[in-house]
Amino acid sequence: MPPTLASLVQHSSLRLAVLTGQDRLDTDVRWAHASELADPTPYLDGGELLLVTALKLDAEDPEAMRAYVGRLTDKGVVGLGFAAGVNYEKVPDALVEACREAGLPLLEVPRRTPFIAISKAVSAAIAAEQYRTVTAGFEAQREMTRAALSQEGPAALLTKLASEVAGWAALYDASGAMVATAPAWAVRRAARFVADAERLRDRPAPASAVVSGSDAGDDRVELQSVGSGRRAKAVLAVGTAAPLGTAERYAVHSAIALLTLTMERSRALQEAEQRLGAAVMRMLLSGEADHARAVAGRLYGGLLDAPMRVLVAEPATGPSSRGRANGQAGQAVQAAAPVNGRGPAGGGSGTASGGGAAGGNLPVVTVTEASDVPVPVPDGLAEDLPGPLEQLADLVETAAARNGEAVLVVPDGSRLVVLASDGGAAVAACAQYASACAEAVAAAGPGVSGQAGGAPSSSVPEEALVIGVSAPAGLAAAAVAFKQADQALSVARRRGAPLVEHEDVAAGSVLPLLADDAVRAFADGLLRSLRDHDAHGRGDLVASLRAWLSRHGQWDAAAADLGVHRHTLRYRMRRVEEILGRSLDDPDVRMELWLALKATG
Repeated sequence: MPPTLASLVQHSSLRLAVLTGQDRLDTDVRWAHASELADPTPYLDGGELLLVTALKLDAEDPEAMRAYVGRLTDKGVVGLGFAAGVNYEKVPDALVEACREAGLPLLEVPRRTPFIAISKAVSAAIAAEQYRTVTAGFEAQREMTRAALSQEGPAALLTKLASEVAGWAALYDASGAMVATAPAWAVRRAARFVADAERLRDRPAPASAVVSGSDAGDDRVELQSVGSGRRAKAVLAVGTAAPLGTAERYAVHSAIALLTLTMERSRALQEAEQRLGAAVMRMLLSGEADHARAVAGRLYGGLLDAPMRVLVAEPATGPSSRGRANGQAGQAVQAAAPVNGRGPAGGGSGTASGGGAAGGNLPVVTVTEASDVPVPVPDGLAEDLPGPLEQLADLVETAAARNGEAVLVVPDGSRLVVLASDGGAAVAACAQYASACAEAVAAAGPGVSGQAGGAPSSSVPEEALVIGVSAPAGLAAAAVAFKQADQALSVARRRGAPLVEHEDVAAGSVLPLLADDAVRAFADGLLRSLRDHDAHGRGDLVASLRAWLSRHGQWDAAAADLGVHRHTLRYRMRRVEEILGRSLDDPDVRMELWLALKATG
């Protein structure tokens, strides 16, 4: 306990007598200070026990004493010690009455008790309290460290922290969702501060905030960002009935440090895990499924043992990256470690085997091409992703972690590649994100392309993304799934859709795939000579060709559609062959001409 006036009065060697303020002796004493100035307040901070002999005071003047005591109470002096038998044989009645009126405790200091003895007693008590606080802080840190290393992890740590601060504690993940609370009764109370946690998460780390008053009910709530990077990995909230003391603040700081250490891996471990992930990816995309499974072990095993999907995302306003995975060498791909729901913040942390991996800094791997399949090779760390891709990566990792799934996130320059469990939370998070983007773009009104306008949303970045999703695939078909996702991405871009699954591409029409400038240019070139003939010659060859192809080469039906004799139609088709220099008996020629007609309307 810090020194109080009561503890000084009870100090046997000081022999202090209480003259006034008996009901205020439990007040803490921050320091003991001797001064004979008529106005010592400019040299005080408040909380002092002031010691005087009245050398320069007219202690018998009631008005002077009322003014003197008034100055002391206004400054926050907690008590006045008067040395009897020095300048006055006893404490003057005017001073006693002034202290009684002001409610200021007045202590009589006997002549044989030097002021230095009182100062030493206060100093020793303060030092003892500081030692006790530091010792308690170290003990709390040890207990919380044991809790953090237990199977319960952050939940056990929060339980210990709540006990240390005599309040409650809650942890919010990178998405702002509440993932752990202690004690159990505080769940509803902590839920009131989700918005505050989201605001703090968006500020550069480290960041803190205090919520009190009507917004916090009966609590005083401190929120602290958790993580060592430029963005918070989580937010810790601590609710107490009063401001934190020194020991309680030690406990909070220890909890933040432990949570940060749990989330952030050492660089050596991070790089080693990145290289392992890159090796697994290389083997998967090279068709070496058995080797990939053996290397992945427990770290990626949960992801590779079940059906998986590959997702590819890129900004809607950026150039299409179609074809980069089909024969172009020298791609730059970045690989991230998988995420597990046992990670401390539930988002961007953990490994598939329950380790403390952080999903914030994603490793870079260089890709070369072999048989049209990108092969990653680790090469340092990637500090940044484009904003929308980074936000999508956070959402996917958080969703996977919250549901105990492993997920592999692979930034590829201006794209993001995700390997996730089929039917899992990571795939669902992508779908929800795409839906939110579509709603925001629709809310922005016509003329918006790739911009998530409308009302701001914490789930939608300023720039929307397009996402392609593969069909479910087993371990051996990972490379095929990657190509499917890339194809679905191209279709999504052409359709202007935020997300397209490969099953939709296979089940739908091929005609939307023709909405491409290159296809249109090819079609215009193929039909140009026929259109030139129609513009200057006799007969409508383009319309005749369309009718004949639509009727599968049936002369009578096509001629009837055109309103001409079948011999006229036969003549026109011979002219088409002569002008194009190609035979309509060739099914490939008929297919190309039909697609060209559909592409050009």
